[in-house]
Amino acid sequence: MAAVSSKEFVQSAIGAKLPVEKTSFVNGKEEKHWHRAEILSIRNEDRGNVDKVELYVHYEGFNKRLDEWVPFSALDLTKVEFARVAKTKQNANNTPGSPAQPPVTPSGNPASRVEGSGSGAIAGVHASSPLAITTTTVPQKRKRTQTDSTAMEGVMISGEEAPNGGEAGPSSTTAATFGTMGIDGETFSKEKELEKLRVGGSMTQCLTEVARLKNINKIVMGKFEVEAWYFSPYPEEFNQSPRIYICEFCLEGIGSQRQFERHRAKCNLRHPPGNEIYRDNESKISFYEIDGKRQRRYCRNLCLLSKLFLDHKTLYYDVEPFLFYIMTSADETGHHLLGYFSKEKQSSEEYNVACILTLPQYQRMGYGKLLIQFSYELSKKERKTGSPEKPLSDLGLLSYRSYWADTILEKLYEYKGDLSIQELSEETSITTDDIMHTLQALDLIKYYRGQYVICLSKNNVAHHEKNMKKNKTKIDPKKIEWVPPKFTPSQLRYGY
Repeated sequence: MAAVSSKEFVQSAIGAKLPVEKTSFVNGKEEKHWHRAEILSIRNEDRGNVDKVELYVHYEGFNKRLDEWVPFSALDLTKVEFARVAKTKQNANNTPGSPAQPPVTPSGNPASRVEGSGSGAIAGVHASSPLAITTTTVPQKRKRTQTDSTAMEGVMISGEEAPNGGEAGPSSTTAATFGTMGIDGETFSKEKELEKLRVGGSMTQCLTEVARLKNINKIVMGKFEVEAWYFSPYPEEFNQSPRIYICEFCLEGIGSQRQFERHRAKCNLRHPPGNEIYRDNESKISFYEIDGKRQRRYCRNLCLLSKLFLDHKTLYYDVEPFLFYIMTSADETGHHLLGYFSKEKQSSEEYNVACILTLPQYQRMGYGKLLIQFSYELSKKERKTGSPEKPLSDLGLLSYRSYWADTILEKLYEYKGDLSIQELSEETSITTDDIMHTLQALDLIKYYRGQYVICLSKNNVAHHEKNMKKNKTKIDPKKIEWVPPKFTPSQLRYGY
């Protein structure tokens, strides 16, 4: 296939698929390889120099968190597959503005995307995750929390697009601009989302957010510089900064280092602004409970920060219906945020977690399981069973499956005698559905003499005994000083 000219490619790059040179690190060594990707956006194309053109690409088969801007030199123009768009048909009166036919894929089938956009633009909904037990693809969920007035300008509601459309730069062209229609033609509106919030917790399926391009490159938080994964509606002026600075204690986002240094000199907060309900002096781990209604600014800052690393969440409306449980690590300078989970004050589905996140700089250290364990310890004090809101993110699902498996194997290993699923649920506060799902995944349910029994294999026992030898930090229930909060009907009314 002959290579297309640079000028011709730039004019019709959106939606095109071609090999892109991707840099990765294996065992600390830099490796470059070619991977097929779809172009979602382009910027600097009007500067007259193709070397300055940058393209935002989604790598096929990879999570959206790996989407990135690449230089024009990283493209292989000999293997380009351009997006095919059907011609617009005018009606009998030749009325201008007649609706165009949906775009067509190279095979001739109608595409499930807006004109000019590729499937990667909604990869957060359709891309399957590498799950260990099931490969069922489910809609992503959204957390409805409200940002301040400037941040809300970056959110599209009821078809009113915000300035710059959530694009990553002033001279960029967005690959797909979703209106208020879902995949099946469902109309999204503020009223409908508010109604879902009242009856369904923090779920939503707003494609306008899924389609957004990553607008923040990196954040500096404490001694860490962390690359952002997803779009978050920070103020538009942050889009032009190579990195933004996050205060470790109040979580304010600041666009320049000088402004950040001035902020740190004035900020006197050294721990989350809530009640400390757990402290372990040995591990230096603490948990704070924060009411979203009392600490709106802090909770909104927290949600803006977490949206950088959670594709299945959307910052909508208000934080008032939620309680936030913040996990910190203490040193001589203060209590540093490790992760958090949020929980509805009143959940019709009896969820014990609405949103959960361990910050990337602290992942793979066991903190995710600590957050999960703490949520179940609170459920035990409430004398309830609980489950996280579904669907979970890919990383969240793996963490929960691991926690459920370890907890259930530990109970079965220690218990002597008969134990029903219901009794196991009451002891662990894990719902019977989650227990059954885990038992089936571990292949522990056997049919014996006319009834189903739970049977531990030698491999299960060996896995658990090996797990017990690991020196893991765990939550000590005796150190939790917490009484389940009770809210009156008037306290559960929120001013939207």
